[in-house]
Order: sequence, then C-alpha cells, then structure tokens
Amino acid sequence: MTDWSIDHIPPMTGKLAVVTGATGGLGFETAMALAGAGAEVVLTGRSDAKGSAAIERICERHPDAIISYEHLNLASLDAVATFARRFDAMYASLDLLINNAGVMALPTRQTTADGFEMQLGTNYLGHYALTARLLPVLRRNKAPRVVNLSSLAHRSGLIDFDDLQGATFYKPWKAYQQSKLAMLIFAIELQRRSDAAGWGLMSNAAHPGFALTDLIPNGPGSGGLMGLGSRLLRPLSHSAAAGALPTLFAATSPDAKPAGYYGPNGVYEMKGPPAPAKIMPRAQDAAVGARLWEVSAALTGMSFDQVAIAA
Repeated sequence: MTDWSIDHIPPMTGKLAVVTGATGGLGFETAMALAGAGAEVVLTGRSDAKGSAAIERICERHPDAIISYEHLNLASLDAVATFARRFDAMYASLDLLINNAGVMALPTRQTTADGFEMQLGTNYLGHYALTARLLPVLRRNKAPRVVNLSSLAHRSGLIDFDDLQGATFYKPWKAYQQSKLAMLIFAIELQRRSDAAGWGLMSNAAHPGFALTDLIPNGPGSGGLMGLGSRLLRPLSHSAAAGALPTLFAATSPDAKPAGYYGPNGVYEMKGPPAPAKIMPRAQDAAVGARLWEVSAALTGMSFDQVAIAA
C-alpha cells in the first residue's frame, strides 16, 4: 500500500455509504472522495445548514455526485433511532458505514440527552447504537463494511469501568482517550461477534494521525498549552484530505483486513500515506472487549443479537 491515495479507490458505482460527521473535516473529505469514486453517499451531521453547504461543495467538485444529507445527532439515542428508521425505509441495503463523528477533549464535563458523558456518548455509544440499528440493512448487502474512527490517543486510553461516565473524576483528555480506545475495541469486538454469529461484516478501524481539522480548535486547541502544542507540532501535521486516507483505505481497499487498523506511515503515525497502525494490547483484550460490549448494550438498550435475529 505504499503511497496509497484516492486514485487507488476502486470504482464505487452502485455502492451506498453513510458517513457520520460529514459536514466538515475528515468526514467531509471522506464523503468527497467516495462520491468522486462513484458511490452514493449519505452525509450526516447536526447542522442542516452545514449539510447543505457540504453537498454544494461536493457537487461543485463532482457534478454527477449522488449525495444527500440527513440530520443525525449522535448525542441522543432517540435521534439515532429516528435516523435509523428513516434510513431503513429509504434504502434496501447499505454497503458502507463510516463512524467518523466526534468531539474532542471538552474542557468541562457535559452530558448527552441520555445522561452519558459527552465524549463517550457522542464518539462511542452513539455509534454503537447506530451500528446496531443499521445491522439489518447492512446484512442485506453481500459484503458490508463498518469503519470506526479511532485516534493516536487510544494508546494512552483506559476503559474505566468504575467511572465510565467521568462522574467522579473528569479530565478532558482522559475522557477523549477512553472514547477513542472504545471505538477501536468496538471495531475488533464487532468483527469477533460477526465471525461467530455469521453476520457477514468486515469491521475495521482507522486514525488520521495529526490532521488539521476543526476538531482541535473547536475542542481544546484554541488556547493554553494545548493550543501551543498544536502550533509546535504543526510541521508534523497534514491536511484533512490526507488524514482521511486511512479511513478510505479501510473502507474501500481489497487489501484492508477484518479487525485491521490503519493510520499514516510517518513518524509516530502523525502523517503520511496509509499503513497498518499500532494497536495497544488493551484494545485487543477479548475480556475487555466482551465487557465493554455488554455494558454498552445495557446503557443503550441495544442488543446486536436481537437485532440480527429480527433482520
């Protein structure tokens, strides 16, 4: 996969993709590339105005793009359910689900509509529930893929089952690291469960390295030590379009592997073309994966097994 680029994306005509958080940053660049390769792409986001602007920009680049926008707030399980019901009524099957949306290192603890810590709820639990609800429509496809966005931050993450919601002790980066570790664990555990139950999914994950997106300035990067650190590390960064390449590789390449993890191939995986990325041992711990899965099912009220039976 040396110097893999969007030019290596195979033809995607006839395929349908959903990209969460696609009105800007990595999600937008991912949607742009998929549309350019011929896929029908459903962008999701929380801002309808940004959704309309994103579609306009993509159509300027690719006038023949088959693209639409759907409102989706991953910080609300009701909103996730509403989106999934609407999507299931509109489409017969789904080829590709890219769980991209996220918030980063919120300075003060906030909660979702369901009372979850905002980063865990938005970055992980919302995507867990979305994937479960879309499992039937994914399984109607012959070779569906689910790609989860993780981060270099997963390397320092820990799933704190005793204080999962940060209610006792909240630190912005601790919560972010936990949410991104959870996304990687979810990708690996989803593949385990699919293999065991015969769901037919390919589940993998990717991270963008240090990509220059709105995620940093909208979270911790507007000032203080984090803002200074971001400026000092800028020479090791790359664009959002480059940061989306590992996701696109995981989503489209015939060389992508089940339970694989992809990121940039440069120093500390901060920038460069896609390559297999380092997975911390705790992300591959089957006992942790099983426990997180069961906790997530209880918190969200979503059972993949029951959904699969009903499919």
